[in-house]
Amino acid sequence: MGTHYRSADLNLLKVFEALMTEGNVTRAAHKLSLSQPTVSNALRRLRDTYDDPLFVRSGAGIKPTRRTLDLWEPLAHSLQTIRGTLEVDRFDALRSTASLSISMSDYVASIVVPRLAGHLGQAAPSIQIHTIPNLLVDLGPMLANNQADFAITVFTDEVQRPAFLKSRALWSPGFVCVMRSGHPLARLDRIPLKRFLAARHVDVSLAGKTMPTYDVFLRSRGLQRNLVATVNHYATAYDVVRRSDLIAVLPWSKGLDPPRMAGLRHVPVPLEAPARMIELFWHQRHETSALHQWVKGVLLDLFE
Repeated sequence: MGTHYRSADLNLLKVFEALMTEGNVTRAAHKLSLSQPTVSNALRRLRDTYDDPLFVRSGAGIKPTRRTLDLWEPLAHSLQTIRGTLEVDRFDALRSTASLSISMSDYVASIVVPRLAGHLGQAAPSIQIHTIPNLLVDLGPMLANNQADFAITVFTDEVQRPAFLKSRALWSPGFVCVMRSGHPLARLDRIPLKRFLAARHVDVSLAGKTMPTYDVFLRSRGLQRNLVATVNHYATAYDVVRRSDLIAVLPWSKGLDPPRMAGLRHVPVPLEAPARMIELFWHQRHETSALHQWVKGVLLDLFE
């Protein structure tokens, strides 16, 4: 181990970090203000030191090996500790002009964005936030390819969790049955299961999901409802229900839901599905980013 430590100077660790966070040799070189050959040479020395390829070609960039992911966790903490002792690397939210993208559905965005924007208006007025569509099946690749800084969503069992994915729970939404106030079923406080299954339903099917969550649950109980329409935005589902005799099973986050129930009535679903958790996801490459740590802290404070 002694020889390894001597041959791995601290500058090599900065190259390791840049390759990890940028996922691309050219971008890493640019970030470090070094030439590409210098970075490639440093990567060669890192490979010799750790006796592992560390990064392998993937599309237009590079992706970390399993060994790299294992090394990164302790390394990220060490780099953060070192930086914490240097005032220069403290994150200055008031002056930051960073731009962040968060992948989420329009339902989650309707809860998150007003609160986050309200907080940033005071604490970080020049940070920009952009929401991008929530593609469940592409969650891993999207974070791996730096298309989004964070994702806020319910993770489904249909997709395997990649090793690099970090997460923290935010809140747990339930389900309610929503219909227009004049709907024949709106008079009832509880809808009998048989009438519920026979009613005409609309639901939301996000890109990359094969079946709406509630249908997956019903199928597990050997049941099927009369699903006649799916839409790809929650806002659209509310409009459909408001203007037709279709009913919908929609997420309900008590105390968080924005007021969008004008002309609508909601009642409990006849069968309660298992609790789900909306989580904040990020790629572990961001563990040394002061910006990401700060935003993560804000989101956890707002919702945990």
